[in-house]
Amino acid sequence: MMKKFIKLFSLIICFIYPLQSIAYTDYVLDTGDEIRIVVYDEPDLTVRLFISDDGYINFPFIGNVFVTGKTTVEVQNIIHNGLKGDYLVNPSVQVDVVTYRPFFIHGEVKKPGAYPYKPGLTINQAVVLGGGFTERASASKIYIKTGKDSGSSRTNVLLSYSVSPGDTIIVEQSFF
Repeated sequence: MMKKFIKLFSLIICFIYPLQSIAYTDYVLDTGDEIRIVVYDEPDLTVRLFISDDGYINFPFIGNVFVTGKTTVEVQNIIHNGLKGDYLVNPSVQVDVVTYRPFFIHGEVKKPGAYPYKPGLTINQAVVLGGGFTERASASKIYIKTGKDSGSSRTNVLLSYSVSPGDTIIVEQSFF
């Protein structure tokens, strides 16, 4: 019985883990993200870079590459195409996010501020990182401004809502 359970559990893990990885293949890079670029068999071309405020990274032999708004796969293709021919015959390039840009939480939490983002983060977990609700906080008046939204619009969300890098969470006061 126990062996069957372990086998079943192992199978479930094998199927779920790749699905979690797939979910972030469409992650869009932006200012504040740190990426790692690996060119296999070329250790001098393996670098870790922060995306600058203007959205560029500076990669050896290629120069400035605009990466804001692109996925890691798109950046991988840009680097591959930039190195192919002039420098390498068929470069094998991998681009990964090392550190995501932070999310922000303010309002009625005990420790408002910027916090490191981790994939799968929810509003509830973000509130915990912010030290929890203050006595005056309203669990139903929680708003989010997405990092993609440059305007001032905000959306009322539940504690189970997923947070993205760059999002701003606002916890308002309760009147009772």
